Amino acid sequence: MGASAPGFAAMKELTDSVMDLGASGVMVAPPPTVRTDDQIVSYFQMVDETLGPQVPWCLQDHPVSTTVQMSTGVILRILKNSPTCVMLKHEDWPGLAKLSAIRAASGKGEVQRVSILTGNGGGLFLPEELTRGADGAMTGFAYPEMMVDVVAAHARGERERAHDIFDAYLPLAKYEQQAGVGLAVRKFLFRERGVIASDFVRKPGPKLSAQDVEDIRFLVKRQDQRLRALA
Repeated sequence: MGASAPGFAAMKELTDSVMDLGASGVMVAPPPTVRTDDQIVSYFQMVDETLGPQVPWCLQDHPVSTTVQMSTGVILRILKNSPTCVMLKHEDWPGLAKLSAIRAASGKGEVQRVSILTGNGGGLFLPEELTRGADGAMTGFAYPEMMVDVVAAHARGERERAHDIFDAYLPLAKYEQQAGVGLAVRKFLFRERGVIASDFVRKPGPKLSAQDVEDIRFLVKRQDQRLRALA
């Protein structure tokens, strides 16, 4: 459950309420007001104190939305200071070197090993992120089974198979990540797949053209052909 809030009182109130309802933990991102490394580290020390020793929490590293750049060193300092920080939501881009460094540090015993879920749009770097030490993905794509199958293949040690599955979906995943129109693409595909009844996007959201729909159906057809070849 996301518990990021402008003030710690609101963060604590929300955290207590969702934990009482059965949440397993909360996720917190840095506010845009923290800029220096020391400010970021101090902020998350206060987060740790606010949430208390009984609440596991996830550190969200998403500089595109927060505008806060957390270096590898800062993340490692936070993990050292906060034993209840048990997960990293890794959404930095590019961030493969950061993943490798965090895993190397835990491998040496410098910090505890935490779960790492990646959130880069549509899983566009998922195979590489898994190779660098990610445990899985927490992001959106109209075919979430792609991420399930890629993670499962990687866990079995079938790196080539993981990449083959990913490659079959990549053109459509890339198309869905277009700025502005991406949400309309995903909702259209969800409707086509029977997941939702309507692909309406609230105004001033985008609307697909007839050419967009033609592109999507062409890519779906090619995707299905690639998947049959992998079966």
